[in-house]
Order: sequence, then structure tokens, then C-alpha cells
Amino acid sequence: MRDWDKQAIMEDVSEKNVSLVRLMYTDILGNIKNIEILTEQLEKALDGRMTFDGSSMESFVRLEETDMKLLPDFRTWITIEDMQHKNRHLGIIFCDVYTMDDEPYSGDPRSNLKRILNRMSDMGYLSFNIGPEVEFFLFKRDAEGKPILEPTDDGSYYDIVPLNKSEACRRDILLKLKEIGYQVEVSHHEVGRGQHEIDWQYTDAIEAADRIVLFKLIVKMIARGHGLYASFMPKPLNNTPGSGLHCNISLFNEEGNVFYDEKGDRALSTTAYHFLAGLLEFAPAYTPILNPLINSYKRLVDGYEAPLYIGWSEKNRSPFARIPRARGNSTRIELRSMDPAANPYLAFATLLQAGLQGIEEEMVPPAAIRRNVYLLTKEERYQKGIVDLPYNLGDAIEELKRSPVILEALGSEIAESYIAGKQLEYQSYIKCVSQWEIDRYFMSY
Repeated sequence: MRDWDKQAIMEDVSEKNVSLVRLMYTDILGNIKNIEILTEQLEKALDGRMTFDGSSMESFVRLEETDMKLLPDFRTWITIEDMQHKNRHLGIIFCDVYTMDDEPYSGDPRSNLKRILNRMSDMGYLSFNIGPEVEFFLFKRDAEGKPILEPTDDGSYYDIVPLNKSEACRRDILLKLKEIGYQVEVSHHEVGRGQHEIDWQYTDAIEAADRIVLFKLIVKMIARGHGLYASFMPKPLNNTPGSGLHCNISLFNEEGNVFYDEKGDRALSTTAYHFLAGLLEFAPAYTPILNPLINSYKRLVDGYEAPLYIGWSEKNRSPFARIPRARGNSTRIELRSMDPAANPYLAFATLLQAGLQGIEEEMVPPAAIRRNVYLLTKEERYQKGIVDLPYNLGDAIEELKRSPVILEALGSEIAESYIAGKQLEYQSYIKCVSQWEIDRYFMSY
């Protein structure tokens, strides 16, 4: 990430013929929001003088808190080619939301993540790093341009699909990511028809969250340019794997990766074990943040490699968390439950909070799982201390409500709004008669 300043941004605008600039942020659900301005207003925005009416945004502010300010993070400045005008560029910059009293707004997910990162700094750590692995589907559109639930190809894991719109689209996504500074490490077809995965190099939590938000926007834009629809819905199709967002997590201080200890058990430090224990201990409570939709729990079912149980392993991929073999500064914990519908700012705040709590309380994780956890009986899982993940969004929200540690990671304002919104969502769902029920019961009873 380049160290941009105001003058360099203004010069970049002139050199690249930037016509419009998007001041981007998210609401608490992770929906991308932006205020689009002409470049004549950019200097005002860069000075932090751009205001907006927060009360118009659902799930964002209380009615009495209306006027808000956007403070751009200069480091996030990028330009992308305007797909409507090939000789012009659009500017994008991520912003923190502040009150009119120049205080970080407690309902802003990005500012809230910074609050938890400050706790990390107070404990003597320098950086919380995330390496994401993001999965998504590409679907076709009909003659009118509307998305249809038909995958773009019949490929499977690591398949080379004959050159078609799907392969061409993923190629263009990779080229665009490289152009705007992503260091892509892996890209391949996933297990499901029309399903793809792209992984990029780890970075600090704020930049990682920004890049996930931007990634989803870029993928959707390029897919549309190819006449396709990109979906980050966790489970859009029956009888096929869902999409996950695996997170490779590490914690650094000034000396390097604190999870690594050459002399430690498995070359892992006691800090790594404490952090892992915290992740496992609070997993039920932060599950509704990592898996925020009704649909998320259709992915977390047996038969599709998504985790169902809270445990950890070194080699097999069935548990909730895995320790990849790499050591040194590449030592990390891979968390496998998160899906791409999650708000990454809230997700990373809760994960960091859980891990730091594990360090503070010197928690000890249960023994590593050496067998395929899906083949264990419920009694065997219980004997090994392996707990089930919540079965649905309703159960997950109840776990969150009982956890002071994870509620603190969200802050009272975000927690209150998030819980209220998700409870309404779940109540609406359980009152709805599905097509499955009609097909199953209507003609029989």
C-alpha cells in the first residue's frame, strides 16, 4: 500500500483524468456505501469536510445522530478505469465515519475495528494480519440481463474449463487486482459448478478488510462487463458446496510472528496456543458475525467440507481451525467457518478480541483432532471437548447475547443494532412457508 498524501492524490487525479471519486464505507451489515463526488469537491473531502446524513441509512445511526463526517484514509486511494468511458478513471478511497465533534463514530465498523486494534497495541503487539481465501459463484444472465440461477460452467476443483466467459472473467479479475496492487497468490476453479476462489497475500486487518470489500465490488463490476453475475451468497445452489472466506490469521510484534517458537511444541509459541484457545472458546458467540445470513447455515452442513464442529487440527481440514505446516513468519491459524457475506471489519474485530482474551486468560486449547471429525459420534466428540457450531442464525444470536467479551468487541451501538436486525430477519424466516414444505407436504396432508 503506497503512502499517499493529499498532494500526490490530487496529482494522480490530474494525470489519470479522474472524473468522479467514490468515498466508500460500509454499514454494519457490510453493505458497501459511497458518496460520489466530482473531482472539484475532492480537496474538500480530503480535508475531512465532507458531511452526509447518517439518519437516512438503515442500521447505521440513531435518529438523533444525523450529521456525520467522512475522513478519507489516504493510504487506500486507488483509481480504476471507468467501464463506461475508457479514457477516464474513477477514484476510490475508503473513509472512517466521524461525528461532528471529530470523534470516531461508534457505529462505524471500520472505526470499531481500529478500537480493538488499539487494545492489541496496548498489549504490546504490532499487527494483526489476515490472509483471505475468498470463494464466489459466477452465474449467467438472461436475454434481458437479469441474473439467473444457472452456473457459467460445469467445472470442478482445479479444473481447466475450456475458454468461455467464466475463464475470461476470472482472468480479467486477476489482471485488475494486479493493476490496483493486490498480490494474488492463488486462483482456481472451486468444487462447485461456476465456483471460483482467489487468495491474496496477508496484510494488516484494516487493509485486509478494505481489500475484501473492494474485491467484491471489482468482481461484480467485471462479471457484469462479461454479461455474468457474481454472487457471494454463502449457499446459492442445492446439493453443491457453499462459498467460504477462510482467514489465515497471525499476530506480529516488533520481533516478528509471535505464533512461531522454534523450540515450542509443533514449533508454536504458548501465545499461539492461548490465541487459538480464545478463538475456539468464543466461536459460538462470534458465529453470527462470521456467518450473518439465514443462508449461511445451509453451508455449514455435513458433506461439503465446511466446518460443523469447534476443534482444531494440523493436517485434516474437517475441523473449525487448522494450523498449516509453514513456520517462521508464515506461522498462522486458518479459520475455516467464515463466509463472504460477513462484514470483514466486524468479523476481524471479534476474532482479534477472542484471541486476545485467550492470551490474557492464558487459555489452553483442547487436544488436536487427528481423525476426520465428521466420522466421530456425538459422544466421541463430547469426550474430546469438540463443541457444535450453532445450527442456525437464531441459535447463533442467542450465543452472542450471552457473551460479554464478543459484545464488547462490537461495542454497544453496533451490537444492539446488529442483534435487533438479525432477530427480525430470523423471525421473518421461520414464519415463511418454503417451497420445500409445499412440495413435501401439500399433496400428502
